Amino acid sequence: MTVPTRMRELRSLIADGKLELSLQDVDVPVPGPGEVLVRIEAAPINPSDQPLLLGPADLSTLDSDGNVTTAAIPESGAPLVAARLGKSLPAGNEGAGVVVAAGDGAEHLIGKVVAVLGGAMYTQYRKAPAASVLVYADGVTPAQGASAFVNPLTALAMVETMRMEGHTALVHTAAASNLGQMLNKICLADGVDLVNIVRNGGQAEILGDLGAKHIVDSSKPDFRDTLTDVLYETGATIAFDAVGGGPLAGYILGAMEAALVRKTPPTSGYGSPVHKQVYIYGRLDLSPTALAPNAGFAWGVGGFLLTPFLMKAGPEMMQKLRQRVADEILTTFASGYTSEISLAEAIAPDTIRGWQRKATGEKYLINPSL
Repeated sequence: MTVPTRMRELRSLIADGKLELSLQDVDVPVPGPGEVLVRIEAAPINPSDQPLLLGPADLSTLDSDGNVTTAAIPESGAPLVAARLGKSLPAGNEGAGVVVAAGDGAEHLIGKVVAVLGGAMYTQYRKAPAASVLVYADGVTPAQGASAFVNPLTALAMVETMRMEGHTALVHTAAASNLGQMLNKICLADGVDLVNIVRNGGQAEILGDLGAKHIVDSSKPDFRDTLTDVLYETGATIAFDAVGGGPLAGYILGAMEAALVRKTPPTSGYGSPVHKQVYIYGRLDLSPTALAPNAGFAWGVGGFLLTPFLMKAGPEMMQKLRQRVADEILTTFASGYTSEISLAEAIAPDTIRGWQRKATGEKYLINPSL
């Protein structure tokens, strides 16, 4: 396969009080021993990609000259990005494509469709260690295999964390998301009770069509009572919250406590001794997290990220989870996309306004070859 010497790569720069998104011409990397060069043909825009892409930019100020897109950085947001000022950063956590070149020891992968994790995926070519790529069976396309790490491994990590920490059922918020749909399929296959918290009837219908057993709509007036009833039924004492801000995490802890007290009345004034845990892994709501004093004293709230989990789980567990993703990429971990866009389209203001909404049922896929 003929490989060019130069390629285009999407870069994010914050300097002089503004964000700049642009496409840069850079050298195509050359794979060394044990490395492969992947022609990237599909890279999703996940919510986890947006902090690096956009930072705290005020998107109402988006502007473009046709080559560079800019937006103002509010003064209040400047401290959040102080460490990256003046640095032109590549973006994109994951992607998939075809191996077009390889160093010694990795030649057997040439021509294979693989998924890659590690950043800088919004580019035409990406070098990676051969041992780190996920190799697909013949017939899987880059678009089908592009979302192989962030959502699939996070969903699997939630279930494994539940098991490792001694819980038997779990709660998930913003549950109709792409990740949430995968989590439902995992839990149905593994016989794990999953409580899905959604924000409207349309999202409830999406999960109902997948066969989800426990769906609670937070827009309903009886939300908190219904949540308590479902937690009493399932015994769920761990939650993964994509909303982050506002009172939802507190509602969940309070409902867990009410369900536990209903099941086993406490013998002290401190409430149930059973530990209840909420992990915040997203920030759809950027307001402070509010916790009411109704959760007893055995509870915790913390952050949850995939990479620390994988480091804790170890290489054997990581390989097991990766293999499950590869085996089930067309079923459990299948992803659909509403828009396939080029690198240039990805930084156009109107397109940015679309993908930054993180709307349920809308997922953008960058194809750098377009």
